[in-house]
Amino acid sequence: MKNVVNWFEIYTTDFNRAQKFYTAVFQTELTVTPIQSDRHSHMDYALFPGKEEGSGSMGALVKLDKVNPGPGGILVYFDTKEINSELGRVTAAGGKVLQPKVNIGEAGFIALIEDTEGNIIGLRSKA
Repeated sequence: MKNVVNWFEIYTTDFNRAQKFYTAVFQTELTVTPIQSDRHSHMDYALFPGKEEGSGSMGALVKLDKVNPGPGGILVYFDTKEINSELGRVTAAGGKVLQPKVNIGEAGFIALIEDTEGNIIGLRSKA
């Protein structure tokens, strides 16, 4: 069965700051990709690692003049092996822990954090 979600974008106001935050918290490199936008707006794009035919979904950090980041939008959950590892890196990377690790029964554990742009994202693990 294929996952329903196949792409996500996390909007930024300070693209470089956001890129450093996600690199530090998830200890992964993002790939900055040139994207052509219309002549009236600027767009920066950094892809999270992944494979199109792999499990899960792929996504990117995006700086687009026409879209603002912040709470109240879509909530994306990042898969982790053990949430406390990522939670331990959030504050040092400039973010905030909003909801520490919570047991959600058979589905595992979740936590909520705020990135440097004001976006709220989730962490989810089986352990």
